Amino acid sequence: MATLGLSKVFILDKYFTELQKFWETEKKLQGMFGSSALSVLPTRGNVPSAGTQTQTDACGTSEAAQLEQRLRSLGCELVTLRSRLPPALHHSTPTTAQPTPATAPTSTSANAAANNNNNNNNTSANTAATSTNNSNNSSANNSAIVSSSSTATHPTTSNNKKNSLTAHTPGGTVLPPAFPLSPGTGGSDAHITPNNSTLDAHNSSQSFLADGSCVRSGMAGGAQEVEDLIHLAGPLTEDAVLKTLHARFCSGHYFTNVGPILLSVNPYHEVGNALTLTSTRTAAHSPHLLRVVHEAVRQQSETGYPQAIILSGASGSGKTYTSMLLLRQLFDVAGGGPETDAFKHLAAAFTVLRSLGSAKTSSNTESSRIGHFIEVQVTDGALYRTKIHCYFLDQTRVVRPLPDEKNYHIFYQMLAGLTQEERAKLHLDGHSVRTLRYLSEGDVRQDEAEDARRFEAWKACLGVLGIPFLDVVRVLAAVLLLGNVTFIEGQGLEVDIQGGSHELKSVSALLGVSSASLYRGLTTRTHNVRGQLVKSMCDANMSNMTRDALAKALYCRTVATIVRRANSLKRLGSTSGTLSSDSNESVHHQAEVASQHASTVGTAGSKASKSMSVLNNAVKHATDGFIGILDMFGFEDPKPSHLEHLCINLCAETMQHFYNTHIFKSSIESCREEGITCEVEVDYVDNVPCIDLISSLRTGLLSMLDVECSVRGTPESYIQKVKVQHKGNLRLFEPKANHIRSFGIHHFANRVIYDASDFLDTNKDIISDDLVCVFHKQSCNFGFATHLFGSELKALFSQDPVPRGVSFRISPTSHTDLQNGDEPVSTLTQDFHTRLDNLLRTLVHAKPHFVRCLRSNASEKPAMFDRATVIKQIRALQVLETVNLMAGGYPHRMRFKTFNMRYRLLAPFKKLRRVEDKTVDDCKLVLEYFVRSLEDVNKSSTVAIQWALGKRHIFLSEGARQQLEMLRIETRHRAATLIQAVWRGWHFRRRWPTLKRNLELRARSRTVRPRPQPIAGTPPPDVMDRCDQKTIQQTCSLFGLDLERPPPVPPSRSYTITGNHKMGYPQTRVMKMNFPEDGGGAETVLLKGESVLVVGASPRRGHLLVDHQGHSVHVPFQYMELKPSAQPGVNI
Repeated sequence: MATLGLSKVFILDKYFTELQKFWETEKKLQGMFGSSALSVLPTRGNVPSAGTQTQTDACGTSEAAQLEQRLRSLGCELVTLRSRLPPALHHSTPTTAQPTPATAPTSTSANAAANNNNNNNNTSANTAATSTNNSNNSSANNSAIVSSSSTATHPTTSNNKKNSLTAHTPGGTVLPPAFPLSPGTGGSDAHITPNNSTLDAHNSSQSFLADGSCVRSGMAGGAQEVEDLIHLAGPLTEDAVLKTLHARFCSGHYFTNVGPILLSVNPYHEVGNALTLTSTRTAAHSPHLLRVVHEAVRQQSETGYPQAIILSGASGSGKTYTSMLLLRQLFDVAGGGPETDAFKHLAAAFTVLRSLGSAKTSSNTESSRIGHFIEVQVTDGALYRTKIHCYFLDQTRVVRPLPDEKNYHIFYQMLAGLTQEERAKLHLDGHSVRTLRYLSEGDVRQDEAEDARRFEAWKACLGVLGIPFLDVVRVLAAVLLLGNVTFIEGQGLEVDIQGGSHELKSVSALLGVSSASLYRGLTTRTHNVRGQLVKSMCDANMSNMTRDALAKALYCRTVATIVRRANSLKRLGSTSGTLSSDSNESVHHQAEVASQHASTVGTAGSKASKSMSVLNNAVKHATDGFIGILDMFGFEDPKPSHLEHLCINLCAETMQHFYNTHIFKSSIESCREEGITCEVEVDYVDNVPCIDLISSLRTGLLSMLDVECSVRGTPESYIQKVKVQHKGNLRLFEPKANHIRSFGIHHFANRVIYDASDFLDTNKDIISDDLVCVFHKQSCNFGFATHLFGSELKALFSQDPVPRGVSFRISPTSHTDLQNGDEPVSTLTQDFHTRLDNLLRTLVHAKPHFVRCLRSNASEKPAMFDRATVIKQIRALQVLETVNLMAGGYPHRMRFKTFNMRYRLLAPFKKLRRVEDKTVDDCKLVLEYFVRSLEDVNKSSTVAIQWALGKRHIFLSEGARQQLEMLRIETRHRAATLIQAVWRGWHFRRRWPTLKRNLELRARSRTVRPRPQPIAGTPPPDVMDRCDQKTIQQTCSLFGLDLERPPPVPPSRSYTITGNHKMGYPQTRVMKMNFPEDGGGAETVLLKGESVLVVGASPRRGHLLVDHQGHSVHVPFQYMELKPSAQPGVNI
């Protein structure tokens, strides 16, 4: 209680200090611009009106509104603090000395302080009213330097019941440090209140430039040193979180923890990075990411339970870059490092896929248009198999990139990197970005030098994967040239080609087919009318659509083939995996079609969604142990937004729902089921209504789109049916332009307006059999092109006639059956939904580790922190709600047996019962000793350490979990030190007799060898007789000698020469002196006069190999002499 009172005093003092600054600024404005620049003080009885604000001067209004914004932030902090206080303290007056007022405005603030202390409830109400009335009067700051606290707080910290963090008294017994643990009704709680005496460290002054960069000279210690947001001093508000992230960003710390969850802020230091394993090799290893990897490897090796590292965030937030860093560190920890073959193959695969699957968008220069799930099989802490699962959605970009965006990077790299000879072979002579229609419709700017460098790396990596380079570039060149084949209406029934048939002949040559057959495939269509086959000519519009369908089919099937090839190279162990091992490695299709919507579709009318039932009923250990890294699509808001973007945002919504379910909903429901009352109740924003709107089984937008495609509807009819079906849905809105083909959706991150003009054609995703049969091996001499349509050709030619009026999917499908009658078995949205559903099933079986990625600014400027951009993402990702849950709730729960096995080392071994029915008693004993060990630690802690005993679980706060882990590590370290000390002492005592004997022998046998004296009468050498250096060098050159290197040592002989006899081995010799002379702690000592057996020459120069008591000893030859006995020899 005393600590909470101190916190209240601190906040009030901070509140009135800001009020004083406000009035000082008002005085300055009054002196500069007159009395009209004054604003009204926002006190309990004086709320500024709109009319008063209108009369203020522009400059004064700007600065005053900024300061009022700061006051509103502080007011929300005060409301949050007051909601945490027990009712007994709501009307208590803190005994703090207020500063003596020096001016009239300061006196007014002092009076406000007195009134505030006496009536807290009125103050909070009026503060909220002030925030409401002044919310429309705040304006942007135009000064060069702004305060770091000038951001309004999130509505979750306001007084609104729906969006507030409500504090409740714990339902169990509050336990003192030394407590007799006794469970209450429904469970028992324990709480240790932190000491907030160091609160002012967080509020040190910080200044930042208006563009978001930092004034480093103004940075003070405090916020940038907070590595975990749950350790923030003072109330946990949105403004405090933002200031901490800003301070850490300016000090070069881009990773911040929220308990076990990691926040990553993208600084855009490497905007041109290719985002591959190779391009990130120079990046410094982050200890935060390394902890995530170590924790995943540890849990997988200890429990065998699959682990999943899930990266989420908006497009451009650095998910792919972070995933590459995680993968490199995972190989360092469990895979043998970057020198292994598995890593080199994986690095080559990502280099190839990044060029094929990334493109420049309006918000991201290196946007990943293919989602990745990297599955790493780990056994006993060692990596033995990797596999890449790809999710390709953005097919329309191949034929129609948006105006300010680009096509896929590989096309630009190919044009910049091909040699003149290769361009001639590929019919690309004379072509550039501006002359190819599929590229010229988008951004045509290009860095040719960088693109050429990346193309060389891409070409080399294709060779590493064993994929023929020429086969791939033939298909890519054909895709580019197809865009220049434009059909126009002709004079007769057939359509003509604009500009002649040169481009069509080039495409047909590249694809290995005749130009006539390709023309027929593009311009004719076979129909099955009541069993009769009818062939018709297509008009120009239909022919151009068929051309685009062929280009998309060639491209996405080439990507799928490369993914299959890359996965086949890394299949080092068993072929069984957690996901499908079928030939189509880029999709998940192990689930039945009948249950394809089970885990991603809500129920639209009930509180619980089907996804929750799947999560709650998931079976553990359903798959082999693996560590997965998920880098899926981030939220996007392009203009205009098409069907692919709707699917991408559905994926982002689903990942957000998975996070909400795992972090918030599971924690709240578990506490409710076991009768645990948490003093912090988080009202998070559930996005199930948005998922229901898009993907519910019958009334969802995607299901209605499938129905509209089956009845051959139009975009206008589809939009009309959507508006009628979801007339009262708050998530759906009509755009202001009121376009008949557009609609808007309130997503969790932002509002997005979708253009439905191409929804139906994109969703059908079909290619006719007239075009597929062109690539049969009988009419196509390019085997790679035939392979791309292998499954379709096999199904098509399994019966006659061919063609017969059937259709296939443009992209490879996740279903084993290709057709349902004459139509494809699924649409694009159905197939994507199936893959997403199967991915969720895989994640449900895994233990998730979340990495939440944030963009530092919207313009990709290096080292710029845009507060408005970051605050939107903080609200969308519900970071503040996560911080409050981790700091004051029970986000962790463990079974009693699991808790006992992990932390029982904290209690004395003799006092533990160690029986099944006494597990709860052992947990209480562990907690009792845990509290005793925290008596010194808790003095400097700012986080509540609390736990509660439920019916089947023990619930822990994040502070308690961290302290338990810290004490566990310290206890294990002390135990390891003690074990090593005892063993080393025993080992030395065991060796001591031998060492003592050797030392005594060394002392007795030590003799001083006399130094040899020079021969008497020998004159010194004459200086003139010495050879000069030049003569020496000439002599060495003549005989091929090297002065710098000694001549090689000749090989050891298998015999020795004694007198005129050649003596072979073995030989018996006698030791002339002790070896080694000083004992040296050696276990084998040869004494003087001892007979030894020489078994051969030693590899050491001047040594012989002696066999003594079963040990081989290398002894210098001068230490021994031949034993005077008859030994076999050969006269020489």
